[in-house]
Amino acid sequence: MSKTIATVDDSASVRQMVSFTLKGAGYNVVECCDGKDALTKINGSGINMVITDLNMPNMNGLELIKVLRAKPECKFLPIVFLTTESQPEKKEAAKAAGATGWIIKPFKPDQLLAVVKKVLG
Repeated sequence: MSKTIATVDDSASVRQMVSFTLKGAGYNVVECCDGKDALTKINGSGINMVITDLNMPNMNGLELIKVLRAKPECKFLPIVFLTTESQPEKKEAAKAAGATGWIIKPFKPDQLLAVVKKVLG
């Protein structure tokens, strides 16, 4: 059975690119427009991994990670940031919140798939 990945980004074009890349590699994809949308869609729905932007309206990626990590069923869920941000202090904050990894936009599809394969095994 193929794994399901939630992609969380307020940019529809980024969501589509991530979704296209992942679906092409055989993954199921759930698209979410921000952290709040992600929480409603991820809630006990068999998501195997989350790829999230940092800067979004309503609920940003850092807030999303903190809420997910507080849930017992999401304690070990792989969560990777896909963002334009590259400052060391933002990466540290993400790591402290429980992020599994960090990818800088714009991304190369093979780079994204390499991270997904590494994280999901």
